[in-house]
Amino acid sequence: MLNKTTVPVSRRSFVKGAAALSISSLLAKSSSVFAAGSETIRLGLVGCGGRGTGALENCLEAAKSLKLNTEIVALADYFMDHAVGVAKKHNVPEDRCFGGASAYKKVMASDADVVLIATSPNFRPVHFEAAVKAGKHVFMEKPVAVDPPGARKIMAVGKLAAEKKLAVVAGTQRRHQAVYLQTQHAIANNAIGKLMGGQIWWCGGKLWYKTRNAGESDADYMIRNWVSFTETSGDHIVEQHVHNIDVANWFIGRLPKSALGFGGRARRKTGTQFDFFSVDFDYGDDLHIHSMCRQVNGCYNRNSEYFTGTEGSTWGTGPGKDGYKNKIRLPEFAEHSGGEYVQEHVDLLKGIIVGKPLNEAQNVADSTLAGIMGRISAYSGQFVRWSELVDESIGSPWYNLALSPTAEDFENGTVKAPADDVIAIPGKEEKDKAPAGKSAAKADKK
Repeated sequence: MLNKTTVPVSRRSFVKGAAALSISSLLAKSSSVFAAGSETIRLGLVGCGGRGTGALENCLEAAKSLKLNTEIVALADYFMDHAVGVAKKHNVPEDRCFGGASAYKKVMASDADVVLIATSPNFRPVHFEAAVKAGKHVFMEKPVAVDPPGARKIMAVGKLAAEKKLAVVAGTQRRHQAVYLQTQHAIANNAIGKLMGGQIWWCGGKLWYKTRNAGESDADYMIRNWVSFTETSGDHIVEQHVHNIDVANWFIGRLPKSALGFGGRARRKTGTQFDFFSVDFDYGDDLHIHSMCRQVNGCYNRNSEYFTGTEGSTWGTGPGKDGYKNKIRLPEFAEHSGGEYVQEHVDLLKGIIVGKPLNEAQNVADSTLAGIMGRISAYSGQFVRWSELVDESIGSPWYNLALSPTAEDFENGTVKAPADDVIAIPGKEEKDKAPAGKSAAKADKK
């Protein structure tokens, strides 16, 4: 029996063979799930930037390991030259390339079996809905929205996908990573006792940014510089830190009830985002998670998760300093030799083949909305409850908070970019005294 801190070795050597796990026999036993009754999977890609290109290559590698033939039937990007670049790399005819804000419609109208969606997050609800209505299986990158209405649309469309028996896999790849699956198993099986709290971090350097070109349209500038604008990315607490938030939701097994946070901007050159956030997520039952994320060069970096329990502690990737006091057996989990980014596509395709399609829409929408809740609290300086974002009857102003410009504005050409120096400023100036008798403690008890 494995001891309390053992993590089985040789995961990836074990997995390379496991990933293919008699897929040929599975195909022989099931009716064809791909177009035209063949064993060729037809792929469409919406968003041909770095992440979209990576997702396509990951999917092609996954299909290869499963001994599936592939064909790229449609490529779309806001900028036509991006689509053409991917086409040339993969020897795809240029007549399968489409450009512009409405180019995604061409992909949905194609004979693609699986559509990969990797545009900036503000487009995700619209593109996901179009894919599911067109009967496509979907891989979509995280996050999946930038505001509460968008996150709720993902949830609703995810239910439609389930009704249509369509697969939906999100870019929260830690859920497909062997070491994280082992840690989740350990926590779920009482290895560290009752969870008492934890910390999650994504503290790193700044991402790329683009300055505006002379004569460039608002729409073109925002799309080229999308990681700088809250309106297109959701801010980095949503766009990047969503991975760590997702791990917290997954390991704890429930969603945060509220968020109280702060943040600010000290270094950014363009866009409307903050440089850093610090948020307390209250999961109820006296369990709090401290969330911290930062994008500033020259600072200490950390990208991880840590949880404490009554019987030990654990990082997201294995036992903490106190170890697992309760001895348990840790099972092996499959992971492709190419890593978790390929494994998530293996799981997507295998689910389709065996007739048990994965559907991760709700999970990724929940984690996205949790990030949005933290951002709203930091931007506004207010205590924000989960119920205010999902229950219209409460009458909260956050429920219908929709960021502008919207995805539809890009399609109809009415985009107005916000100024680069206009950011959220929470609270009141010192001369504006808060009303007497109000306190955070009282507010928390509402």
